[in-house]
Amino acid sequence: MRALFLLRCAMDWMYTLSGFVVGAIVGLTGVGGGSLMTPLLVLLFGIHPATAVGTDLLYAAITKAGGTVVHARKGHVDWRVTRLLASGSIPAALVTVWVLSLLPKQSAAVSQVISVSLGGALLLTAAAIIFRQKLQRQALAHADDAAHTQFRAPITVAVGALLGVLVTVSSVGAGALGVAVLFYLYPRLPTIRVVGSDVAHAVPLTLVAGLGHWLIGSVDWSLLGSLLLGSLPGIWLGSHASAKVPDRILRPILAGMLVLIGGKLIAQ
Repeated sequence: MRALFLLRCAMDWMYTLSGFVVGAIVGLTGVGGGSLMTPLLVLLFGIHPATAVGTDLLYAAITKAGGTVVHARKGHVDWRVTRLLASGSIPAALVTVWVLSLLPKQSAAVSQVISVSLGGALLLTAAAIIFRQKLQRQALAHADDAAHTQFRAPITVAVGALLGVLVTVSSVGAGALGVAVLFYLYPRLPTIRVVGSDVAHAVPLTLVAGLGHWLIGSVDWSLLGSLLLGSLPGIWLGSHASAKVPDRILRPILAGMLVLIGGKLIAQ
């Protein structure tokens, strides 16, 4: 009994350490929460993919809520863009949770679906990180074209719906993918407002999806607490160190990590 208690304590500290490392990376790069935390839980700790996704969604909702408050107070959130995204993502998340609830809980089939979806989402995220500036330049070149502006609102809603499905299944996509799409759709929107709007949208999306996973039994509250214990100071330290580490070095390294992890999840 004592050995089991000591083992549990050791695992809790490992989760906290992992939360700290991922939090520091998020603080340094602005990317990597779900992209690193969920595969870390699945591949390193052997957590069932459904539990890893559900727990990470609530973890993201809590950590990004603080960021949203800061961005909102500074006027860095375009609430119209956030509402358009949410009007597509929230209904899509609810439908996706309902579909997941119909599948056998903790089954091999669910594990395979989530692992493959997670791997694909990581590869898309890596591509978004690598090609973000190129997409932004291309969008700026066509910013005043009628075709670029006429259907911007419905396309934003449709993108929100796609993010809703992807985030609910894999917990990945609300960050780097959302930012990349917003840069393309709204090239004249200042970068800080793009980031602020994306963070603000991620909070209700991850909260709704996370609560949905909780209702179908895919959240480990003890694990969530251990992750938050490490990630909050990690994000604080990473944010302060970000000015000293060149972004051109960090982002290719992060993208390379996501490609490797995504490939492993798809292949397993």
